[in-house]
Amino acid sequence: MAQIFDRSSNALARASLVLTGLIVIALGVTLDQLQRSPWVTRQGQRPEQPVPFSHKHHVQGLGLQCQYCHTTVEKSSYAGIPPTKTCINCHAQIWTNAQLLEPVRASWASGQSVPWIKVHDLPDFAYFNHAIHVNKGLGCSSCHGRVDQMPLMYAQNTLQMEWCLDCHRNPSKNLRPTSEIYNMAWEKPAEERPVWCSVADEKSGKPTAQSVHCVTKEPSGAGPEMAALELPVRNGVHGAQSEVASVNLPAALHYQKFTSQDKLGHFLVQHYNIRTPKDLTSCEVCHR
Repeated sequence: MAQIFDRSSNALARASLVLTGLIVIALGVTLDQLQRSPWVTRQGQRPEQPVPFSHKHHVQGLGLQCQYCHTTVEKSSYAGIPPTKTCINCHAQIWTNAQLLEPVRASWASGQSVPWIKVHDLPDFAYFNHAIHVNKGLGCSSCHGRVDQMPLMYAQNTLQMEWCLDCHRNPSKNLRPTSEIYNMAWEKPAEERPVWCSVADEKSGKPTAQSVHCVTKEPSGAGPEMAALELPVRNGVHGAQSEVASVNLPAALHYQKFTSQDKLGHFLVQHYNIRTPKDLTSCEVCHR
């Protein structure tokens, strides 16, 4: 009986299996890269807004603080988009007839919000709380980038889950003193720019971050490791005056010098009471 398949069919079958495997692998790699691409994450894209609002002009040029517009960033899960009233506070007096601001004036006249397009838009299933991140030492620029240098707002980071987990697995690399949260130009400690931190008045019921005090200049009256807090100067006279006599200041704050982000970060993790990855995976997170 004659053979149905030629002997070369075996080699063809093997080649087909190898080719199929390569195609599957290539497809998987392509899809993996696609879901990380700006086409999906919208990273770096500048959506067309009703008003081309410039953070660079308002923050770097005019010196507005983040909290002036984003009023709930320290106490709410949402940073908050400023209402039209916030814009009108200034633009009722300056640029009152600028065509660029016609949508703002129309919003103020009609009572309808300006239809801003969200730039940092998380999926509905992801819960993110701004307040806890800000109050635990995560700076605005760590997530949003140098907003003060953006003429038009865009997302600098992917905001994907792997990006969040990268920080949560080792939060110390991104933490900073809470006094520097809104400092867009903050740089991590180094030998040439050390940071001094002290801890005082840790109490239950009091936000832990408020017990840590950090400065970027060597505290006066002591060496790099320890320093005493001086009473403030009022009217050219030191703290013996009645103006400040009622202020309860600690007798001495002991400062510790940090010249690396790793050491500073671990210090802040400890005193801000931030849970470690091991703590987060324990049963007690949900079952208490």
